[in-house]
Amino acid sequence: MNDKLHGVDAATLQQVADDKGLHLVKVTWVHHWTAGLFSFRVERPSSFRFRSGEFIMIGLLGENGRPLMRAYSIASPSWEEHLEFFSVKVEEGALTSRLQHLKEGDHIFLGKKPTGTLVLDALLPGKTLCMVGTGTGLAPFLSVLRDPETHEKFERIIVTHTVRQTEELAYRQFLEEEIRADEIFGEMLKDRFTYYPTVTRGEFHRKGRITDLIRDGVFRNELGVVEEDRGSMRFMLCGSMAFNKDMGALLESNGLVEGSNADPGTYVMERAFVG
Repeated sequence: MNDKLHGVDAATLQQVADDKGLHLVKVTWVHHWTAGLFSFRVERPSSFRFRSGEFIMIGLLGENGRPLMRAYSIASPSWEEHLEFFSVKVEEGALTSRLQHLKEGDHIFLGKKPTGTLVLDALLPGKTLCMVGTGTGLAPFLSVLRDPETHEKFERIIVTHTVRQTEELAYRQFLEEEIRADEIFGEMLKDRFTYYPTVTRGEFHRKGRITDLIRDGVFRNELGVVEEDRGSMRFMLCGSMAFNKDMGALLESNGLVEGSNADPGTYVMERAFVG
């Protein structure tokens, strides 16, 4: 049987995966949030291990017969049986122009070496973890939020999500309601978790760029962050290059230091992008 997305049979795809040192995994679920955003899940190979917040290379067979791969943050936590991804749809994108047509039963290539800096190991101990994302930059935070270690290391957890229009607040119902009803995480979160969505263009109860809301003190006031709390706040950033640069500069102007796996700091950012 031909894989509709590739136009070749599964055996050929498996041979390509074997030759390139990749996994070939089946798509098990697809959900389209808007005309420009979608999520999907794939089977998780039994040998695949990763830390919550890391990214992995995924892709499809290119016209040249070689895998076309891009970095994607894993949206599911490290204990989950499947792997979930959150993606934009870019009509002219080499990969996303095709990836957006995924259907259950299709296959994609999956790398074998997850990596990334949006992990707890790259942060110094603190009391509050603030994960600041724009667009599909929310993905790694969905993973970190559902990792039990996050709740062991931090007393308070904040997830911000900034988008242009209200309908682009993917996972909003999950973050506002469903996770709180979860039999495991509902008890862990209680009054320790805050979901902080913002919209820059559409109508919404909280308008503006998250960088402006933080810089102007609105964020701090709404969340009740007092001066003595600021030194114990740790940040994770994931968004466009421009957003990461602006947000990183803002944090560093307040004395925070970027961390890495080898040298933990008071904030970290992801530098991998999807195209």
